[in-house]
Amino acid sequence: MPTDYYASHFTYTLYIILYIRKYNNEGKPDLIRNMRTLHQPSIQDLNVKIHHSTLLLSIQETEHDSIFLSNIDKVLNFNVQTIHFFPANPDFPLEVVAARLKNAIQKLMQDPYDFLAGKLNLNRQTGRLEIECDGCGVGFVEASTEYMLEEIVDLVYPNPAYRELIMQSWDNNEDRDQPLCIFQVTSFECGGFALGISTNHALFDGLSFIIFLKNLASQAFDDTPLAIKPCNNRRLLAARSPPQVTFPHPEMLELNHIREQRPVFASDDEDLDFKIFNLSPSDISYLKQKAKSGCETNKTTKITSFNVVTAHIWRCKFLSNPVQNNWDRVYTILYAVDIRSRLNPPLPHSYCGNAVLSAYASAKCMDLEDYPFSKLVDMISDGAARMTDEYARSVIDWGEVHRGFPNGEVLISSWWKLGFDEVMYPWGKPAYSCPVVYHRKDIILLFSDVGGGGVNVSVALPVKELEIFEQLFYKYLSA
Repeated sequence: MPTDYYASHFTYTLYIILYIRKYNNEGKPDLIRNMRTLHQPSIQDLNVKIHHSTLLLSIQETEHDSIFLSNIDKVLNFNVQTIHFFPANPDFPLEVVAARLKNAIQKLMQDPYDFLAGKLNLNRQTGRLEIECDGCGVGFVEASTEYMLEEIVDLVYPNPAYRELIMQSWDNNEDRDQPLCIFQVTSFECGGFALGISTNHALFDGLSFIIFLKNLASQAFDDTPLAIKPCNNRRLLAARSPPQVTFPHPEMLELNHIREQRPVFASDDEDLDFKIFNLSPSDISYLKQKAKSGCETNKTTKITSFNVVTAHIWRCKFLSNPVQNNWDRVYTILYAVDIRSRLNPPLPHSYCGNAVLSAYASAKCMDLEDYPFSKLVDMISDGAARMTDEYARSVIDWGEVHRGFPNGEVLISSWWKLGFDEVMYPWGKPAYSCPVVYHRKDIILLFSDVGGGGVNVSVALPVKELEIFEQLFYKYLSA
C-alpha cells in the first residue's frame, strides 16, 4: 500500500459511461452494446454546516500504555476515509443516532479499542513508531446539509463533494495532534444521513475495519455483546530476530531510491480525465471462461473474479500509453493479499491491525500484448501464491532492515467485497458504503456495483491515454 494514496486530487469529466452488455448464446459479449451515460452529479457542493464537534473520551479511565506497530502498520501512516449512507428511519432521528454512536464509540474505547483515542508517537528508545494510548479522544462531528439524499441521484458516482462529509482536519492542529479516528454524522433534509469515518490506516486494514464496524454497530444496540472480539496482539507480525530476508523483493523500493524511480503512489502533476468502467457478472464470467480455455493455464491457477479482472486491467493499463512505453521494459502490477491464513500458524481471523502485503506480477510490455489472457491470469495467480509464510516473514524482515515502500507501475486497490454495506445497525444497513475516491494515475480502484453483482473500475489517466484504455478495455472483452 502507498503512503498517501488516499490524498485526493480531483479532475472530473462531464460524463461517465457505463456499458451494459448483453451476451449471445455462446457466452461472448455482443460487439454492439447498449450504452448508458451518467451525467456528472449536478451537486458539486453540499454546503455542509458543522453544528457541533467534540472529542469523545472513554467512559472509564484506561491504562496509559503503548501499542507495538508491525513493519506493515508503520508504513501505513495516512488516513483512510469512508462514507456510509443511510436512508431515513422514523424510529431513529439524527439526534438518537448521534447519541447511540457516541455511546458505542465510548464503550469501544474502554475495551478493546482503547487505541482509537491515542496518537502516533516515535519511541526514541526503540526508534519505532507506536500508538501511545494517552486517551486524547476520538473526534465526533454533527453536521447537516439542506439537500435531500435523493438529490445526489447516484451514490456510486465518486462525487468530490463527499469530502465535505468527513472533517479533514481537527481544529487546525498539527499533524501529530490529529485524532487517529474522526466520525462525522451529516443529516439530509429527507431524514437520511451520512456517516463519515476517517481512521489512520495504521489502526486497521480492510478486514479488521469491517470487524470494527460490526462491533460499533453491536454496541449501538441496547445491551448487546461485541460481535467479534478482536485480537490486538500485533507482535504476532513482529520481525524475526535477527531479521532473515530470504527472498529478493522487487516489489519493495528503498527510500534512498525514491528519487531515481517514480513510486506508484507519487502525485501526478498532469491533468487527469476520469471514468468508471463497469464489468457485469456476465463480463466476469466471460473473462473466467477465456482464462479456462487458454492453453497456458495450469492446474494450480486460481481463476477467481479478482484475478481475471486484475489481469484484464493490467493489460489495458500498460498498453494505453504506447508512445512513451519502452516495449522491452518490465512492468509490475501490485495488489494486496491477506496473509492471515497464509502464515504458520495462521493469524486469528480477528487480528486487529494490518495483515496485508503487496503481491506482484511482472511482464514486458510487448508480452502483455502478445500473451494469451490465460497466461496473464496465471501470473496474477502465481503472485498471490508466492505469498507463503516464509515469503511474508521475509517481507516483514525486509522492513526491519530497510526503510521503503511497495514498488510497481500500477496498484490495484480493491474495496470490492469488503461488505461495509452489509453491517446491520439499529437503524438498518447502509444504502451504500464507499471510500472517498482519489485520483492517481497509477492507482486503479475496484468497488461494488450496487445491485448489479459486478464491479466498477475507477480509472484516472491523461485524456489520450484514457481514450486508448477505454478502447482496449472493450476490445479485450470481445476477443
